[in-house]
Amino acid sequence: MRPTVARTLGRGLVRGLPLLWLALFFLVPFAVTLKISFSSPATAQPPYLPVLDWQGGLEGWREFLEALDFQNYQMIASDALYRDAALSSLAYAGLATAILVLLGTPTAYAMARAPARLQPTLVALVIVPFWTSFLIRVYAWIAILKPEGLLNAALLKLGLVSAPLAILDTPYGVLIGLAYAYLPFMVLPLYAVMSRLDPALREAAADLGAGRARVFLTVTLPLALPGLAAGALLCFIPMVGEFIIPDLLGGPDTLMLGRVLWSEFFSNRDWPLASAVAVLLLVLVVGPVVLFREAELRREEAAEGMGKGATGKGVGTGGGR
Repeated sequence: MRPTVARTLGRGLVRGLPLLWLALFFLVPFAVTLKISFSSPATAQPPYLPVLDWQGGLEGWREFLEALDFQNYQMIASDALYRDAALSSLAYAGLATAILVLLGTPTAYAMARAPARLQPTLVALVIVPFWTSFLIRVYAWIAILKPEGLLNAALLKLGLVSAPLAILDTPYGVLIGLAYAYLPFMVLPLYAVMSRLDPALREAAADLGAGRARVFLTVTLPLALPGLAAGALLCFIPMVGEFIIPDLLGGPDTLMLGRVLWSEFFSNRDWPLASAVAVLLLVLVVGPVVLFREAELRREEAAEGMGKGATGKGVGTGGGR
């Protein structure tokens, strides 16, 4: 095989495999879910109608398409439960993401400024929780947050409270669980960006009279914004559809789309309505991704424009000489 042909095939595989992966594990399941969302519940196997009869030919396809409807989406639009669940999910995810930004930014900055020999150990400490089952870690927080748990016992012993705090089965318990579970997803992207920043930039700002806080706010933080945005998305998107944490730490009154989805699928056995909720959830999480992508494209275009402008000035200066 000629080298050029081999290179062409290699490039095709590199480009085609991710597309094939997306087609098999995203587009096809999404198409099935979308089709079910236009169906009607039924006491059958599978528990929805219509089901396409491949032997019906064109007439079967026509009957199949005519039986599809928007009833499930109309129900979601008219029922306050789903609207409240969507708003509540966005609120929980937004608040938890803000908490993670406040916790993860100084943590990543401290890791990036630590001696080089300690940084691998610090990264390993951030990753260690992944070695334990996610469900076990959430159950551990039940033992910590319950009225007779470790947190209240410590607060009572220190004299900081006179009675046990009600944290479990409240929104505070959900936010604590979300912040704990997703903190590594915020810290690692930020650390990856901050650890690659040129120290000369901070030194130049310090030489010009900027204090540590001003150097961080005017130099480090703006340069780390891509990592901050990536970490925020990595946390926000799965938190919108979170089920285990609100179910175990939030109690029965916590309303989030993940719990509604679970209830419709496994308790009510209403697969079409549950599929419509899943499509709604996907729409909610795709929006931030599209906005982030647009912002990244604008930032790259601005950086390229500045680079071309600087090159043009350099050429002009050289020609003048």
